[in-house]
Amino acid sequence: MTTIPDNLQVVRDRMARACDRSGRDVNEVTLLAVSKTFGPQAVVEAVGAGQQAFGENYVQEGVDKLLTVREILPAGSVAPVWHCIGPLQSNKTRLVASHFDWVQSVDRLKIAQRLSEQRPAGLPPLQVCIQVNADGGVNKSGVAPDGLPALADAVAALPSLSLRGLMSIPDPVEGFGAQRAAFLRVRDLYDMLRARGHALDTLSMGMSDDLEAAVDAGATMVRVGRAIFGNRG
Repeated sequence: MTTIPDNLQVVRDRMARACDRSGRDVNEVTLLAVSKTFGPQAVVEAVGAGQQAFGENYVQEGVDKLLTVREILPAGSVAPVWHCIGPLQSNKTRLVASHFDWVQSVDRLKIAQRLSEQRPAGLPPLQVCIQVNADGGVNKSGVAPDGLPALADAVAALPSLSLRGLMSIPDPVEGFGAQRAAFLRVRDLYDMLRARGHALDTLSMGMSDDLEAAVDAGATMVRVGRAIFGNRG
């Protein structure tokens, strides 16, 4: 039975090979460990293996977990950086603004405004990505591509937020070429916003089954859960 440190090394090796094939520096791509449904001890184990960034889909679970991890981490450990990556409802924005470092799932202005208003004054700006629905799935979260420029302009103007980039979850497809094409549609939107003057540096896309194609298409962050923590119950 493999351990979380073993799995992390396997994923890091995959990322390194993907960067090498794509002619990219491995330091350009951040690994976000998606720890949803796994307990605080799993996070502590991953931190001990050098992992720093963690993603949570469910707000209350994530807040409870990050507070527990803060209490039980061994002295001298590097503090985790916490990303909210799940769909966000208005009644959860205060919890997120108060506890998380990043939000990757901003898809409408109302949510961004509430996050900005509710970010405590003593904390640094909340780092945010806009979630874009690049392939038009009708039941998916994310702003449509034609609404992205206006939303990005509005989010970037809000105080207490720092617009960092885009996040997307394309529909699953088979084969490296088809995966890469889906990710390139997101990359085109990212490049469009940069050309409009937004100083973006984060393109969050790719998961356990398709991170290689995402890296080849320009991802700067891949979100990996199952390949690190195992199958969820």
